[in-house]
Amino acid sequence: MLGFLSALPGAISQGLIWGIMAIGVYITFKVLDIADLTVDGSFCTGGAVFVVLFTGGHNVWVALVAAILAGMAAGLVTGLLHTFCGIPAILAGILTQLGLWSVNIAIMGMKATVAINVTTPELLDKLLVSLRFVRDAVTGVRPFYRHPIIVVGIITVILIALLYWYFGTEQGCALRATGSNRNMARAQGINTNHSIVLGLVISNGLVALSGALLAQYNSASEINMGRGAIVIGLAAVIIGEVLFSKVFQNFALKLLAVSIGAILYYIVLQAVLATGLNANYLKLFSAIVVAIFLSIPYWQRRYFRPKVRPPLIYSPGEAKEGKRDA
Repeated sequence: MLGFLSALPGAISQGLIWGIMAIGVYITFKVLDIADLTVDGSFCTGGAVFVVLFTGGHNVWVALVAAILAGMAAGLVTGLLHTFCGIPAILAGILTQLGLWSVNIAIMGMKATVAINVTTPELLDKLLVSLRFVRDAVTGVRPFYRHPIIVVGIITVILIALLYWYFGTEQGCALRATGSNRNMARAQGINTNHSIVLGLVISNGLVALSGALLAQYNSASEINMGRGAIVIGLAAVIIGEVLFSKVFQNFALKLLAVSIGAILYYIVLQAVLATGLNANYLKLFSAIVVAIFLSIPYWQRRYFRPKVRPPLIYSPGEAKEGKRDA
């Protein structure tokens, strides 16, 4: 129990970082109604670009912006494959993800792992988040506002505010309309192909930002760090929707629910690990969790909907007798 409680701040920190990625998944999966599998590749792209630039002496903010732009470029490729080449969205995402593996390892200099030398205090202080900051903020070595929960929490709030504003603009509404009904959106004069590409660009930019933050947190970028990212993103989206759909109706609150869903997902994972489960079974556990939460809405509609009493049907003779009695 003590081990679980001591690991809880780290689990919440990771949940917040993955929550940014889950918000990107929400944009494609819920807003655009597209299953985008680029995520597994663009997540690693963000981490690879950030680590290579940061270790090369560039400013942390410059490296973050470059990581976001790289993720956006990956989303652009998927969008063009889908709209310009006519490839189904799910296949377009798979093709981009497949190509990104080679791109990512080339970015990292043909190395499977590129680490940030956190043993150097000057380099460590330049990072926004780090696993070491979790302990340092608690022990007083660093100020409390350097704790990853606070830093990533502020970034998440800013992102949600920006997305809430953007999706309230004419362009953002056009993007949402495209996801709701493409035919109706076209009838209103909306360029749906442009909206789809734009949505994929924004989504993968957020995914790459999450990858860059996780690379900082772990002090390394690893070629397989994005494997299974789409599963974690879907888990966060579905958990947030199932638990908070009746409470959070506002678009900004729905995005917040996704972030909370990612936090809960990592808390559950940490609790499972605290029971002594072999870490090699985590992927299986993740798949089961996602399957269960995806099934809950169907179960609610199929088995737990209150039964409606069928209307009474009168014969013509009974109807006339009823009128005479009245």
